[in-house]
Amino acid sequence: MEKIFIIEDDSRIRDELCTFLNRYGYNSCFSINFENIVEEAIKENPSIILLDINLPYFDGHYVCREIRKVSQVPIIVVTSRDDELDELMSINLGADDFITKPYNLQILLARISAVLKRTYGNEQVNSLRYEGIIYNIAASEVAFNNNKIELTKNESKILHILISNNGKIVSRDEIMKSLWQEAEFVDDNTLTVNVNRLRKKLEDLGAVGYIQTKRGQGYILA
Repeated sequence: MEKIFIIEDDSRIRDELCTFLNRYGYNSCFSINFENIVEEAIKENPSIILLDINLPYFDGHYVCREIRKVSQVPIIVVTSRDDELDELMSINLGADDFITKPYNLQILLARISAVLKRTYGNEQVNSLRYEGIIYNIAASEVAFNNNKIELTKNESKILHILISNNGKIVSRDEIMKSLWQEAEFVDDNTLTVNVNRLRKKLEDLGAVGYIQTKRGQGYILA
């Protein structure tokens, strides 16, 4: 699920965007801490940023420039300012696209999809992301903070299930049935061993505390 970070101070527009994008399978998030909005955006590690120009404390041009100093995350400027100079400045400062309000939500969706495809290519299909973790499905690898490690077949399946259900508790039975079709013939401790091995590999990469055990219920990504 691609994460979209929305930098918009109009709560009505922001809520509308979140609802719309979530409906189409994106994980939308935002912050109202505009005084530290650059740090907030970087901390969320999004796949793409939607950025308004008229903001409290700092305008969008400043925010775009500061983000570009530390990240190449794609940025789409979404603003009511339709001056060609604003568009030129945005592109020169590193924005990937520029769209003016009022906009057609379907057109915005198409622009987002195009920028993501242009930026990540087939990586979108072959990988899943969660809070800085990049799980390469095809290579059965997980990366975090520019370090990566190979996963076994079972570890790979477990991570796939947890990321696909991020924010939800996945029961042990559900995971066991995914790993072993005849789960009733598998020692329950076998799953615990596989989960612990996956947890250890994530911790070795620096992703500490991501897999949480919910006693009597299952596992969840924190």
